[in-house]
Amino acid sequence: MYSREIDGMTLTLAPSGWTYENTFVLYDRETNSLWYPVKDGLLGIGGKFFGKKLPLIDSRDTRFGIWKSSHPDTKVLR
Repeated sequence: MYSREIDGMTLTLAPSGWTYENTFVLYDRETNSLWYPVKDGLLGIGGKFFGKKLPLIDSRDTRFGIWKSSHPDTKVLR
C-alpha cells in the first residue's frame, strides 16, 4: 500500500494500461504522472512527479472476519 500524499496534494491512482518489465504502471488523475512500483514505494517515471516517490505505508492482509472482530464498527458498501 502506498501513500497518495505528495507536495500537499492527494493523488488518485489508477491503472495506466501500460506495463514495464511485466509490472503494471499506474498514473495519477491529477497530473497524469506515471508511477512504477519499486522496493520502497512508487517511483514517478514520467510527468510532473518524475523522480519523486510515494512511500510504502504500513499495511497487512487479513480476512474480513478477523478485521471485523477487531473493528466491529466497520461498514461495507454494497
